[in-house]
Amino acid sequence: MSLPENYARERRVATLAVQRATIYTQKVFHSLVKGTVSKDDRSPVTIGDFGAQALVIAAIRHNFPDDEVAAEEESSLLRSNPELRDQVWKLVSQVCLPDAEEDSLLGGPLKDENAMLDAIDAGKSTGGNRGRIWALDPIDGTLGFLRGGQYAISLGLIQDGEVVVGVLGCPNLPVDKTARVINSESDREGQNDDGLGAIYSAVAGHGASIRPLARRRGPEEEPIQMREPLSLSVASFCEGVEAAHSSHSQQKAIAERLGIVAPPVRLDSAAKYAVIARGLADIYLRLPRNLSYEENFWDHAAGYLIVKEAGGEVTDAMGRRVDFGKGRTLAANKGIVAAPAGIHGKVLEAVRAVWGS
Repeated sequence: MSLPENYARERRVATLAVQRATIYTQKVFHSLVKGTVSKDDRSPVTIGDFGAQALVIAAIRHNFPDDEVAAEEESSLLRSNPELRDQVWKLVSQVCLPDAEEDSLLGGPLKDENAMLDAIDAGKSTGGNRGRIWALDPIDGTLGFLRGGQYAISLGLIQDGEVVVGVLGCPNLPVDKTARVINSESDREGQNDDGLGAIYSAVAGHGASIRPLARRRGPEEEPIQMREPLSLSVASFCEGVEAAHSSHSQQKAIAERLGIVAPPVRLDSAAKYAVIARGLADIYLRLPRNLSYEENFWDHAAGYLIVKEAGGEVTDAMGRRVDFGKGRTLAANKGIVAAPAGIHGKVLEAVRAVWGS
């Protein structure tokens, strides 16, 4: 896949940075979350978010020191809590890529705790429609992460308000598109974990691709294309697990209006974008229950581009283009409708009829 030089490097750095952060979150899950009885303690999530953010931002600063980063976390909690800070640093300091040359491209290991804290705090960009801004969600899908289901590390480069590079690290999505999508740790029974873990990436105008998370050195990318269902009756859609995040009842009414009979694929995080881009489902609906709610732009930048480059269309629920130049939220938009380009218009008509009313 031939890329213009300026974005070829951005995609490579972003892909490796997301891979390294994904390896880190897996360490957090297996050492602090897996096998716990109670999920009330949010410290594993905190440790996962902080460390992943530090690793990704450090790689961006090393390669593109003039770029801005907008990310979800800041380090004040770690600075005031030495015990928590030490937990994060202990795991961060152990993470590296399998290939030493690729790890070196990211600047190698963070040198100390202060470097970790400074990297976390470099994610304070307010966004906007001028310049180069990386939008990062270090762990999108908190509950999916805790239950051993779907979560994602989401990283997108926005230049002058347009998403030009997108990378999603999905450690619990299968590489094989015929495999079952897990939703929890119990779903893993009878499934080979070796087939789990994928990184999706896209560059504007140059398509989307998938590669195994566990890849060693060498090209193993495969182009991806959204499937066009033969009819809407055989299409499937995906939505969030939590009804508090989007309106399941309205989404059910939309499916019925379209004649869709298959039950929805429910999973957490921006992995939903990857699922439809890969052809594991066809339609992604996110209809807010509260019209005052504004989506964080880091939750959608990478997935938006991956779906677009895989042959899909993404708008808000009223058919407006998704505007990533309004700051740290999608302030000009309400909801998300993503589908193959050939059926997006029909899906949007049903959304307007049900949700618009």
